[in-house]
Amino acid sequence: MRALVTGGAGFIGRWVVAELLSRSADVLVLDNLSSGCEANLAEFAGRSGFREFVVGDIRDRRLAGALLGRGVDLVLHLAAKINVQDSIDRPAETFDADVAGTFGLLELCRERRTPFLFMSTCMVYARALDRAIDEKHPTFPASPYAAAKLSGEALTLSYGQAYGLPVVVVRPFNTYGPFQRADGEGGVVSIFCQRELAGRTLDIYGSGRQTRDLLYATDCARFVVEAAAGDRVRGRVLNAGSGRDVTVNELAAMICPDAERIRHVEHIHPQSEIMKLQCDYRLARELLGWEPQVRLEEGVERVREWLRHQTR
Repeated sequence: MRALVTGGAGFIGRWVVAELLSRSADVLVLDNLSSGCEANLAEFAGRSGFREFVVGDIRDRRLAGALLGRGVDLVLHLAAKINVQDSIDRPAETFDADVAGTFGLLELCRERRTPFLFMSTCMVYARALDRAIDEKHPTFPASPYAAAKLSGEALTLSYGQAYGLPVVVVRPFNTYGPFQRADGEGGVVSIFCQRELAGRTLDIYGSGRQTRDLLYATDCARFVVEAAAGDRVRGRVLNAGSGRDVTVNELAAMICPDAERIRHVEHIHPQSEIMKLQCDYRLARELLGWEPQVRLEEGVERVREWLRHQTR
């Protein structure tokens, strides 16, 4: 199999590339490095199967078409503008990259009959109060980022229905792990771990009672690759998560036992907050046989150790 991974230099993309290579796939990567980093792929240079890394934008139809013309059997579309606050401040940029960009790739895949996986997000779901979220849970995007992802989902599924294109949509929950950025575009685990190691205060937006279902990076990558290659999930939407949610307060206490170094601050985008995120991944288990393998405590320690190594 030869796969094109858009956004492959990003955090999740890097782990998806690693998973594909572990399965002896040939891999091409297209990334404009707006949020990804070339260093994320450095360890794959010269490795059998890692065919090419191209710095470029998915909206460059000529470039994307040329890459697809190199015998690509499968497109895993992870490239996106992912910052929620940026989407609120500059929605047109998010629409252009995440909706128009997805449309252009789908058109290229339609011309070549290339199977297509679309990476969505749990942020598309409406608020849940007391139960885990399955794929039938209502959607209600609370930010332009989530709306763009939901639009990309609809486009992807429509190409499956209208043109018979093999497609699948995946909605991973809050993914974390090594190589995730620890700044404003990073994840809460990386941010908290970096601040704890630096002896700084851990800032929690709002009450901290909001919960997250935290999925370790290797589990997420395995899910994405198995969904992309799975015949039983064509035309479907699939969740992936740990099935366990923790409050942000609990997570902060797990990472930093010193309560005096944990503080609550005003939420920067409270209108887009989802108070409960817990994944029901039974459909992925049924159709793919997929299960998460890394417990939160183990995953947090891996992130902490990776960050400690980066500062040596």
